[in-house]
Amino acid sequence: MNLLAAAGLEGWALALIAIAVILVVIAVSFLGWWISTSNRLKREQIKIDEAASGIDVALTKRFDLLTKTVAVVKGYAKHESETLTNVIAMRQPGASASMKEKAEFSTQVTKAFDSINVVAEQYPDLKANTNFLNLQNQIAEVEEQLQASRRVYNSNVTVFNQDIVVFPSSLVANHLKLVKRDFFEAEEAKRQDVKIEF
Repeated sequence: MNLLAAAGLEGWALALIAIAVILVVIAVSFLGWWISTSNRLKREQIKIDEAASGIDVALTKRFDLLTKTVAVVKGYAKHESETLTNVIAMRQPGASASMKEKAEFSTQVTKAFDSINVVAEQYPDLKANTNFLNLQNQIAEVEEQLQASRRVYNSNVTVFNQDIVVFPSSLVANHLKLVKRDFFEAEEAKRQDVKIEF
């Protein structure tokens, strides 16, 4: 009888060990998944920040070109001082500004370029000026860079926003208190017909 009891205890011990091993494997797998998901979400945030930095660089370059364009136009269009004064008074948002503020600034710069182009139409000599033509080419290049930066940013935001709301990664996102990021919205001015008034 002692032999049977010993065999029964060994069976229970083996079953308990097997259950413990299974629980440890499950716990380690869950921990590994949690860490992996957390790291993925953090990498996605870094990609978003990097793309936002690309937008900042393009906006800064665009604003710099705007001020250079204003300097070229000043000599030709002295009586258009209100347009030029408004451009010079514009303040570029800092890196910590929200995407909405950056989008609003981008809209202001677009309107300023449109106003300058209207002024240029009135001065044939200005339209033919080499500096002005070079600046217009650079502006077109910067516009393309800005569009590319916006696409990259919005693409990264899409991936991140999906990951933090989709189960089971939403469990990790909620624990880390992650919130959806704002998209860089299309400029309201570009959704409508452009009406330029001086």
